[in-house]
Amino acid sequence: MNNIPMVDIQLWHKTLQSELEEKAISVLRSGRFIMGEEVEAFEKEAANYLGARHAISCANGTDALILALHAAGIGPGDEVLTTGFTFFATAEAILRVGAKPVLVDIDSQTFNIDPVELERSITSHCKAVIVVHLFGLPAPMDAIRAVCDRHALLILEDCAQSFGAAYGSRKTGCHGLLGAFSFFPSKNLGGFGDGGLVITQDHQTAETIQMLRNHGSNYQYHHECTGYNSRLDAIQAAMLRVKLKYIDQFNNQRRQVAQWYGEYLQKSEVICPIDTPEHVYHQYTVVLPARRDTIKKKLANKGIASAIYYPMPLNKQKALSSTEEDYELPVCEQLSEHCLSLPIFPGMTEEQVKQVADALIAAM
Repeated sequence: MNNIPMVDIQLWHKTLQSELEEKAISVLRSGRFIMGEEVEAFEKEAANYLGARHAISCANGTDALILALHAAGIGPGDEVLTTGFTFFATAEAILRVGAKPVLVDIDSQTFNIDPVELERSITSHCKAVIVVHLFGLPAPMDAIRAVCDRHALLILEDCAQSFGAAYGSRKTGCHGLLGAFSFFPSKNLGGFGDGGLVITQDHQTAETIQMLRNHGSNYQYHHECTGYNSRLDAIQAAMLRVKLKYIDQFNNQRRQVAQWYGEYLQKSEVICPIDTPEHVYHQYTVVLPARRDTIKKKLANKGIASAIYYPMPLNKQKALSSTEEDYELPVCEQLSEHCLSLPIFPGMTEEQVKQVADALIAAM
């Protein structure tokens, strides 16, 4: 059996290789490596694709969240609600602006924040919600918006794993004041290093983010406030422009892989992710009845990669222990012990999917 990685970057890029190489060479020859025409063009094309009036690039996805929170006026004394089941950067960004994360339990089928638990978790200091569209599945924005409207809470979206996904008629990132994206290489729209993006429909907020990402400056050597050094490299923007043209094709390939998994695993004890047209399957995460770690080792022995996203929910993280030690998130905690992510990437073949599914069933 051939080794099957979580993500085969080379296979993913195989059909684009010459186009990517030409773009990279053109940037090298231009002599312009930070910001500039490629970055401006990418921001315009990304905004157009996502349906946003403004798209502001930055250095990485974590910075995108920090910039969004800062621009939304979140700071010391504020509390921000978010899921307890996500990558640490979501809560880290809240802490970085001096606010406190309030962790909320999730729905066991979608892995996304539970709107009922969201409303139960609101305190008098809560000012905003960061909604995470985990694994590429949009969170239930209608129900979340209803809760936020009742309590006058801002909505920010962490779209690091959901580029191209839509809820209703709008792409993720366009349902709140701000949406934050990551272009880490394994993401649905992955770059060749780090990169991030913030989108908004509000012109004044966009101007604030543009200023914040560049040391608080709109004009060279004139600084309105203390900002950040968080700019996108031109070569990243140029390469992302190439891949952006094919994002729907890539996401459809992910959906096809997910469909194959569902077919091959349907008669097993494995609980597969919810199957909806809007899912873009950044990860294909299943829930196992037991022996997750043993199963993972058996897959590895057969040359099949797998990953645990996430082995520890945020309420168990040491970095949050001073503020979150009393949190009980039973669904987050249960799923963290039973979830396992399987290989999925554009270009993955049905034969590879079958190999993974057969090995998984045999290992149980």
